[in-house]
Amino acid sequence: MSSRRARAPATVKNGTPPPPSPWRASRERQHDREVKREAVIRAAAHAFNQKGYHNTSLDDIAAALEVTKPTVYYYVTNKEQLLFECFVAGVEQIRSALREARALNAPARERLNAVLRNYAKAMASDFGWCMVRVEDQDLSPAMSGHVKAMKSEIDQGIRRLIRDGVQDGSIQPCDPKMTAFALAGSLNWIAHWYRENQSMTPAEIADAFITVFDNGLQPRAPVNVGDRPADRLDQPAGRPVNGAAPNGARRRPART
Repeated sequence: MSSRRARAPATVKNGTPPPPSPWRASRERQHDREVKREAVIRAAAHAFNQKGYHNTSLDDIAAALEVTKPTVYYYVTNKEQLLFECFVAGVEQIRSALREARALNAPARERLNAVLRNYAKAMASDFGWCMVRVEDQDLSPAMSGHVKAMKSEIDQGIRRLIRDGVQDGSIQPCDPKMTAFALAGSLNWIAHWYRENQSMTPAEIADAFITVFDNGLQPRAPVNVGDRPADRLDQPAGRPVNGAAPNGARRRPART
């Protein structure tokens, strides 16, 4: 039984390689198109962040990229779709973090912190404005539905991590819904005040927020009366240790 040898790459008689595969060229063109489309979306997010949605035209975005307006239309159908794609690009950073968190073998509070860190970075990016203001614009019902669905997915993912943290003891007992609202609300506000010329980077802002959140979420030992300092045990509730009257109250003069 004869064995078959693997064929060597075909060459012409003079030793030059064959022409490139048209399928490989197609894959390279697809990659090139995705890179350029991403550049269009990023340029749009930057423009929306600087000038607002209604004050930005596709001509502005084309000028920023040094291309023609028809070139922009090759990657998106209109400005509404461009805003939606900017929203998706930012939200995907958080959705990706949630997927990674589910695969981590760590306490829920650590996994939640990882998600919130990516959340903060996304809000401090050019996509942040689009993420928090997209619903204020005139989107079609279909796009508005997609936006609400993705926001709900993130909200439910954060609530799930909080519930898991309460269950595994890494997060102190709390209302998952209200806690998720508080966390997301504070993070969303980053997009309103952060600018690129700030002294802190997005990563530094994320770390600062996570420190505050983590200190608030971690479990605390219950405080018993016996744990109070001895010099405070004889003080009435709400009365300072030094005997001074509470703020705004007048002390009675001593009797003679």
